[in-house]
Amino acid sequence: MNARERGGPAASHRPGPPPPLRIREVTVRFAGLTALDGVSLTVAPGTVHALIGPNGAGKSTCFNVLSGLCRPDAGQVLLGGTDLTRLAPHRIAALGLARTFQNLVTTGTTVADNLMLGRHALSRAGYAATALRLPSALREERAHRERARELAELVGLGPHFDAPVAHLSYGDRKRVELARALCLEPRVLLLDEPVAGMNTAERARTADVVRRVREALGLSVLLVEHDMALVMRLADEVTVLDFGRPLAHGTPEEVRRHPEVLRAYLGAEGTGEDAA
Repeated sequence: MNARERGGPAASHRPGPPPPLRIREVTVRFAGLTALDGVSLTVAPGTVHALIGPNGAGKSTCFNVLSGLCRPDAGQVLLGGTDLTRLAPHRIAALGLARTFQNLVTTGTTVADNLMLGRHALSRAGYAATALRLPSALREERAHRERARELAELVGLGPHFDAPVAHLSYGDRKRVELARALCLEPRVLLLDEPVAGMNTAERARTADVVRRVREALGLSVLLVEHDMALVMRLADEVTVLDFGRPLAHGTPEEVRRHPEVLRAYLGAEGTGEDAA
């Protein structure tokens, strides 16, 4: 009997469809520089929403606002009916929003150990019970580890679950970070350049993993990515930023044909499938 059948603490993702993630007129300034200027967008439940734009457009700042690493000067962030705008990062994560980062952030231990870090926020065992290895704490740890293994299988890391992260390929290490974010059981997943630095084969594999994760877990995805071919394949909706301001919004096909987008970001070659 697995963790899902037992209904233990690691049984499944959060019940019900994910709530919409709404960004309303968010503005962020740094020492007189406006990084975001009245940005609004909505990630509809169960969709993949891509946030694109040139370097310096404000994409990473937007992710930092959403995950609580940066406080906006104006505006609001809502997850369903819950205001996330002034909450600490750990509280936002507990409410169901998880993210990955552009650069690899993993420990030097095994895949399993890295994924168990993601389960820590869901642990109910107290410090004393864990330190004393009480039966209740051990049962919970086994359930969390089983769920972590399930998620490793989902992203294609099952055979490497007990392997050191340092022994994995770059693409697999990026997927370790993705799996660790999934271990928080998010309702909305923020992916910050998930295929950056990958070769063509790894990019295609990661795109398949993102699609599979979305379908299997029923979560919403907000994606920042420069690989336009991947964006066009994965995204249901696209928002384009330029110098911190919203430039365009629509389906991938609508955005790729938008004249302002072609001038500001994609360029003359940006309408091709291999644009990046």
